[in-house]
Amino acid sequence: MALTHMNLRDFVIVQELDLGLESGFTALTGETGAGKSILIDALQLVLGARADSGLVREGASRTEVSAEFHCPPALLQWLDATGFDQPDASAEAQVLLRRTVDTQGKSRAWINGSPATATQLREVGDHLVDIHGQHAWQSLTRPDAVRGLLDAYAGIELAPLAACWSSWRQAQQVLASARQAQGQLQDNRDRLLWQINELEKLAPAAGEWEELQARHTRMSHAQALLDAAQGAVNHLSDDDTGALDALSKAQALLQAQGHIEQDFLAWVDVLGSALAQAEDAAHSLHSYLRHADIDPQRLTELDERMSQWMGLARRYKRPPAELPALLKDWKASLHELDAASDLDRLQASESASAKAYQAAARTLSMARAKAAPKLSASISQAMQGLGMEGGKFEVSVSKAAEPSPDGIDDVVFLVAGHPGMTPKPVGKVASGGELSRISLAIAVTTSELGAAPTLIFDEVDSGVGGAVAETVGRLMQQLGRDRQVLAVTHLPQVAACAHHHLKVAKNKSAQGTTSTVLVVQQDERVAEIARMLGGERATETTLAHAREMLGTAVPALAEATTPPSDSSISSTAARKR
Repeated sequence: MALTHMNLRDFVIVQELDLGLESGFTALTGETGAGKSILIDALQLVLGARADSGLVREGASRTEVSAEFHCPPALLQWLDATGFDQPDASAEAQVLLRRTVDTQGKSRAWINGSPATATQLREVGDHLVDIHGQHAWQSLTRPDAVRGLLDAYAGIELAPLAACWSSWRQAQQVLASARQAQGQLQDNRDRLLWQINELEKLAPAAGEWEELQARHTRMSHAQALLDAAQGAVNHLSDDDTGALDALSKAQALLQAQGHIEQDFLAWVDVLGSALAQAEDAAHSLHSYLRHADIDPQRLTELDERMSQWMGLARRYKRPPAELPALLKDWKASLHELDAASDLDRLQASESASAKAYQAAARTLSMARAKAAPKLSASISQAMQGLGMEGGKFEVSVSKAAEPSPDGIDDVVFLVAGHPGMTPKPVGKVASGGELSRISLAIAVTTSELGAAPTLIFDEVDSGVGGAVAETVGRLMQQLGRDRQVLAVTHLPQVAACAHHHLKVAKNKSAQGTTSTVLVVQQDERVAEIARMLGGERATETTLAHAREMLGTAVPALAEATTPPSDSSISSTAARKR
């Protein structure tokens, strides 16, 4: 089972409810307006439905709903992937969902105590509950709903096709834009090509501008540099006052007395090192003077080169040092323009994307065509026990006028209510009661395939009665053997087939309306079935009929299943459900 416990506080007309639920098929009955659908509405809220301030009980500041479920393995993986706390491994895995809504319509949600979004609640709900509403038949005429139902039955995943469709549409848009902007693209290309050619004549190299500046500075100050070098040589090498001669004499004086004063020897070594370095410097300066010269022509050439750099830099409003990078960027832009203006390449890309989409769409179409007869047969079989003997249900798959993200198929539900009649679109030939029964047949057929452990039917049996109602009850009873089923119903035939029976009763007083949810068993259940059969006043006939219905409908599982504990709703409200 999945849903084990629900708690409601200040929800619509509910002041407080603490309800335990069991496995099998549970029927929820009560008078019109007693609030049978409150549990369904609360469950939908805690599973991510839109929050509404109207859900808050009058006089309260907020409503709070929590629901506890057994946690299936697939949901455990989802919780781990999304970072929510894992259930205690030592106990049976449970997941707790909680949601609050205040009078301003502001909503907060939690999963296992950690804050969550409404979207995350809905994702959790997909693993836990499958709800079939009383107006489910309305979707039978909507193409998207019909196609989605067939895809779900066939186990079709639309994501790969949607990706192919997106790629194809993008390729189409790029090609159309290129065709429309072909003239402008050519103008941009010509302008960019002219700019590139102009910069390529200069051929600016990375780091060249810095080197030009350094060389120009040296040549502009050539005479001063030569004068400085010559002066330094004179100071080092002058015969009378040169530093080399002075260092040599100082070293000789100290060395001559080194045998007397040992400290002199250390200073002799220091002066020797200084003398060697000074001689190296003098040698290097002589070499510089021999090779250095003042070349006005070379300086002129440098001036012209730098002038070209600066002229282009001013034209394109960039620092001179950025010209090499600018040339590289323009070449990249030219490559992109060439690619954008290559209509042959773009056409080939669009054709390839179209082929990929068509291939994926054909594969999906074949899967639909294969699943359609099976779904048709299953629903047709279910219809036979729902007062439509000889009726035929058909899932028609035809080629759509235009491709779409959903494929190349139009899917339509056809029905023939009587033998020998040609199936026609559901919405044109079926009455309201027939639509309701067809919807129920679809719900039962597709529910058997679902992964959600809990099924909820909210008055989907409206519009049926008699033997058909008994068949509906037995269908739900059958589903309850493998999955948890909760059904809100007004049919005694359906309620009699339930493994467990919950009754919603209301009491009016001067303080307001009080509603109570009770577990009914034995005589109380007989009385409730009798009320559903004949009204508020039970007669011996209706009671006998109720006992007979329960005697033949209650399965053996009911005896082995522990009933839920009594739970009640106490509320005071001005408005009624």
